[in-house]
Amino acid sequence: MKIPQLKKKPELKSCHNTTWEDNYSWIHQDNILEVLKDSSKLLPDVRKYLEEENNFTEHNLKDTKKYQKILFDEIKGRIKLDDESLKFKDKEYEYWTKTTAVGNYSIKLRKKIGSDTVEELWNGDEEKEKLKTEYFGVGDLEVSYNDKLLGYSLDLKGSEYYTIYIRNITSGKLVTEKIEETSGSITFSLDDQYFFYSKLDEFHRPRKIFRHKIGSSVKDDELIFEEKSEAFTVGISLSSDEKYFFITTSDHNTSEQYYFEVTEKNPKPKLIIERKKGVIYSVNSWDGYFYCHTNDDAEDFKIERCDDLSNQKWEIYIAAKEEVLIGGLIFLNDWIIRGEKSNALGKLFVRNKQTGIEEELKFTDESVIVPSVSLIQRNKNTDSVYLSYSSPKTPGKTYLYNLKTKEKKLVKEQEIPSGHNPDDYIVERLECPSHDGRLVPLTITRHKKTKINGSANLLLYGYGSYGSSMTPDFSSTRLSLIDRDIIWVTAHIRGGMEKGMKWWKEGKLLNKKNTFEDYIHVAKFLIEKGYSSKGKIIGMGGSAGGLLMGAVVNQSPELFLGIVMAVPFVDSLTTNLDHSLPLTVGEFDEFGNAKDKKDHFDYIYSYAPYNNIKKMDYPHMLITTSLSDNRVLFDEPAKFTAKLRDLKTDNNLLLLKTEMNAGHGGKSGRDGAIEEIAFDYAFILKISKKIKI
Repeated sequence: MKIPQLKKKPELKSCHNTTWEDNYSWIHQDNILEVLKDSSKLLPDVRKYLEEENNFTEHNLKDTKKYQKILFDEIKGRIKLDDESLKFKDKEYEYWTKTTAVGNYSIKLRKKIGSDTVEELWNGDEEKEKLKTEYFGVGDLEVSYNDKLLGYSLDLKGSEYYTIYIRNITSGKLVTEKIEETSGSITFSLDDQYFFYSKLDEFHRPRKIFRHKIGSSVKDDELIFEEKSEAFTVGISLSSDEKYFFITTSDHNTSEQYYFEVTEKNPKPKLIIERKKGVIYSVNSWDGYFYCHTNDDAEDFKIERCDDLSNQKWEIYIAAKEEVLIGGLIFLNDWIIRGEKSNALGKLFVRNKQTGIEEELKFTDESVIVPSVSLIQRNKNTDSVYLSYSSPKTPGKTYLYNLKTKEKKLVKEQEIPSGHNPDDYIVERLECPSHDGRLVPLTITRHKKTKINGSANLLLYGYGSYGSSMTPDFSSTRLSLIDRDIIWVTAHIRGGMEKGMKWWKEGKLLNKKNTFEDYIHVAKFLIEKGYSSKGKIIGMGGSAGGLLMGAVVNQSPELFLGIVMAVPFVDSLTTNLDHSLPLTVGEFDEFGNAKDKKDHFDYIYSYAPYNNIKKMDYPHMLITTSLSDNRVLFDEPAKFTAKLRDLKTDNNLLLLKTEMNAGHGGKSGRDGAIEEIAFDYAFILKISKKIKI
């Protein structure tokens, strides 16, 4: 089959006295945000190219069709399809969700406390069927405080423009006008007369908070708060004691909060602490105190408290610790629970409010786990909580735990219908020295029968941006590779916060290359230790993890058998130079501002994957994207693929697959998500010769 070729229309670009040629810049449309909402506005030549690439991918993987179906059935077979969540007890009702064997979307249920009559509030599959839509994204699903109204927001394209609807639960009828082009979040007032929402601006940035009176016209909505900076986005939430609404405005690096009382007839948000560049803070209120979670003079956060926001005298409640990330607080009448993270591992602590004594909550002997805690009810006068954990080899377990007696009862366990024995798997935590001696944590999961003699293929997963930490939790899907002798390794590289704020700072802005160096050194370390060999590693990453994949494959292609890049941020220089795109301005403190700062330009230009493709051999590559993705535009991976086709000197597979009705997270629905995983895994098994073709 003929290899697709994107038409070349050379354009000379220039910035800070540097000039470069871009043959494919023409595919980026000035009205790209309109294209995300209406794909009929896509340039015909671009649509034709994307369809040709899809056909080429289909042709090259047609010999894996049978295995895609095997993998789909295998992955789905590990999911308990008919399942229910644990119940949450509100004032009058208990609420929970369930899934079914035939449905792709969740169902929200409730029953009155003391009653056995179950009421269905929401059925995702039925709602999707009513709308006759291929993509069905639910942004928020909220019940009003009087339990009479259901608020929900929908995105039917994947472009993350959400429309808000409010319906009467009993009649099923809408009770107010729909509100379009919102961020999707719905926050009801406690008197159920209003709800708050954030409106998207022309660049898809939520910078205004409105209050809508239920039953009135949208044109009469009150503007409660407006953020003037284009780099900041806003949200609103209710305090733990339900006395205040907090408005948070932030970028990735700095935040600022305002508050007003829930009883205010005409809300006038009051500033808590003025923003200071590099300071992230969040205030909550409980039992006569305001608690502030902040990194001001505490790199890895601390918690302070005071009793009056109009006369702030903050005192230390939880002190800062070096390279230990201090988490937020969960409040009960007699207990305060919090989390910590260090060296890519989380811990939970509980403090007795009467005695002031704090102790770690330990409920398993496994060392590499992801612990979590959640409330069982809205009334905080209880000693019981849900404690949960999973590990790379152990499916999730949830206990009803009594904080006073320390008694625990297993109330839910993630079932693997097709069977799973944790003892068949080995989980290891190693540390790899990077180029500058910093130790990078690795979480390794392998089958006990897999030999550590260099013969195994290895999937090396990485992300390393935005301070987002990769957690060592259980994934039933990964077993389809691990059971076939492919070792799964998650590299907790810099750019995340697995080792605190410093770990993030050392992997962003003019330190971004540490992220790539960490990953490459991890790959070499794993080869040296016999977990794999040169040319047998498969790199995998999505979004900013796709930036990682593009940078490392340009730098060290010989290490890899293949690369899987999902919605990859690979034309990062072009995107950074375009301040009209949804995310660019808000990410100046993450990646830099190449347009206004020459040192930022030079640095990004030196690693941006699209600008650094070379005439050399590349490994097998599968690149996936979505037409309606507003976070990483489809034209980035399309241009990257086209330029790779021009320059690469090998005969390895280079495949681009574009979902024509999806967004940044891929297809909607359970089956759609499984299909995408099965597709990626079939590619991996084909290039690693794990399936007979």
